[in-house]
Amino acid sequence: MISSKDEGSRAGVCAHNEVCGGCDYQAVSYEDQLRIKNDEVKRLLEEKSVKFGEYLGISGSPDMYRYRNKMEYTFGNMAKGGELSLGMHQKQKFMSIATVDECQLVDVDFNAVLAATLEFCREKGYSFYNKKSHKGFLRHLVMRRGVRTSELLVNVVTSSQGHFLASEYIGVLFNLKLNNSIVGILNTVNDGLSDTINCDKLNVLWGRDYYTERIMDLDFKVGAFSFFQTNVAAAERLYAEAVAMAGDLTDRVVFDLFCGTGTISQVLAKKAKKVTGIELAHEAVVSARENAAMNSIGNCEFVEGDVFEAMNRLGAQPDVIVLDPPRAGVQPKALDKIIQYGAGQIVYISCNPKSFVENLYYLQYYGYKPEIIKAYDNFPFTKHCECVASLRNL
Repeated sequence: MISSKDEGSRAGVCAHNEVCGGCDYQAVSYEDQLRIKNDEVKRLLEEKSVKFGEYLGISGSPDMYRYRNKMEYTFGNMAKGGELSLGMHQKQKFMSIATVDECQLVDVDFNAVLAATLEFCREKGYSFYNKKSHKGFLRHLVMRRGVRTSELLVNVVTSSQGHFLASEYIGVLFNLKLNNSIVGILNTVNDGLSDTINCDKLNVLWGRDYYTERIMDLDFKVGAFSFFQTNVAAAERLYAEAVAMAGDLTDRVVFDLFCGTGTISQVLAKKAKKVTGIELAHEAVVSARENAAMNSIGNCEFVEGDVFEAMNRLGAQPDVIVLDPPRAGVQPKALDKIIQYGAGQIVYISCNPKSFVENLYYLQYYGYKPEIIKAYDNFPFTKHCECVASLRNL
């Protein structure tokens, strides 16, 4: 089997680079990609006058290619009146969709399923959902993969304006020669007007509505709509280093805010006295509780709700707070509540350097000094990177 790094040495620029809007740096060497991202993080820190102890630079991804375990593809066409396409938005053309069945960032099985799904839908004459008229049937194809378990979850998202021939589609998928095993084939009905994927109804066409993954010696059940890190190998390293930044957690109480399916909560729980994870998404909290039980972790609890409101209900006093918020960062009222706790240490994990630096500046103003900051490129060829900071309450 060809490793991701071996493949990367000869892969060259992606076949879809001229039309696909998914990648920003296809024609840029990886060394330059890292330099660009590292310089951007340092620039943001300098412009906001964040005073920190040590900046450890940026770590590259363990894999440059085939690292994504999730993709959300869109049905549409390249030009008005053109044939059905399935893939990513075309560069600078939001209404145009480019078919991307040779993508370098995903497992080759994703490309095979995408191509087979597109051929099937063309043969059946299905229409795609028009974002302006709000008429049509096909909306998205979502694929998820357990990297360590080789499990595939296939989810076709449609409106209710049609009927999907499930049995025929299942037959098409099982006739493919795949390296991974399909564990679930789903149809999500979404009649919302926005282009986001929402679930009005979930039909399990075959199998189950989740896949499993293993990370940091723990097992996880990941639902169809649960958040899970996109680059498993990179996330594993980031989490390990973030936990190390927290230091000795023996006899310490930890709050893990925006905990998702509880990945880092359970890693922390192996070292801490107690961990409380807080998450807004109901499905993620259900998965987190199931995962903790599956891993026989008894000192970890999960609270469902908005972070600010949930913290108001908690009586415990944390010694350490871990933050892993969405791209928008932590809102001021939640930051104020976090500051009120007076925890000795905060470990902040971010997928958006801009909101990360804004929040660091706010925390710094109220007495938290960033002692260590490090950047991670978990998404090669895109503009995105992640950051981690350890802050001490002075």
